[in-house]
Amino acid sequence: MSTLAAIGTYEAHDTSWPVAAGQIFRRWGLNNIRESWGVAIGLMQPIVWILLFGQVFKSIGSIPGFGSDSYITFLTPGVLMMTVLYSGVWAGTGYIEDIDNGVMNQLLTAPISRSAVIAGQLAVQLVIGLVQSGLVLGIGFLGGARYPGGLSGIVLALGAATVLATIFCAGSVAIALTARSQIALIGLSQMIILPATFLSSGMMSPSLMPGWVQGISKFNPVSWAVDIGRSGLADRVDAGFVAAHLGYLTVLAALVFWWAVSAFRGYQRTQ
Repeated sequence: MSTLAAIGTYEAHDTSWPVAAGQIFRRWGLNNIRESWGVAIGLMQPIVWILLFGQVFKSIGSIPGFGSDSYITFLTPGVLMMTVLYSGVWAGTGYIEDIDNGVMNQLLTAPISRSAVIAGQLAVQLVIGLVQSGLVLGIGFLGGARYPGGLSGIVLALGAATVLATIFCAGSVAIALTARSQIALIGLSQMIILPATFLSSGMMSPSLMPGWVQGISKFNPVSWAVDIGRSGLADRVDAGFVAAHLGYLTVLAALVFWWAVSAFRGYQRTQ
């Protein structure tokens, strides 16, 4: 917490937006380094999904109309997006811990922008997400996935994952600052995770889904990110589709970030 205490002692001319966001980034970065086991545990799920599910369900790739000969190659972009989704929805837990420990009240007295506080912590989550995403692609490759799209396809997939992570990280923060309860955050996160995962194209080809699931999947941001990553990695990029859906994801990320900042200010007004 020493970094946080230092923030509160800055003079007003030192608390520009970049300085404040950088100090918040440093604080949360150090905290995550000290608790790096959490990041490591978060990688266990994609390992299970890719290596276990990929082997158990690999025969799905031979189903007519599936659209891919290799289920692991098909599954890996889905696991990539699900990894940042599962990691992102827990981003708000740190804020609840700060509220419970009284740290948040100290932060509110610091002469810094509220959006810088959110952005600094969000940047740490996105860096972690990029590391996890790179490892997921590596695990997928070792498991048999192939990426004909090459480096440009990998960059596109990582970009889509980063924007998706922004949406769920910022949303988790907004929920945490509104509910102010770890139990409520966990419950709401579970209600978001499962539908977002299984009503998307992450694990199954839309052509084999029930009609009503296909309809929902088209409007699911997880599906947008998965389809962008999958098309990039498979070297069959539809520029119009990618541009449009990256645009949708970016607008949604901006709206959710605004929601998180508004929730922070709402919390401040009640103190």
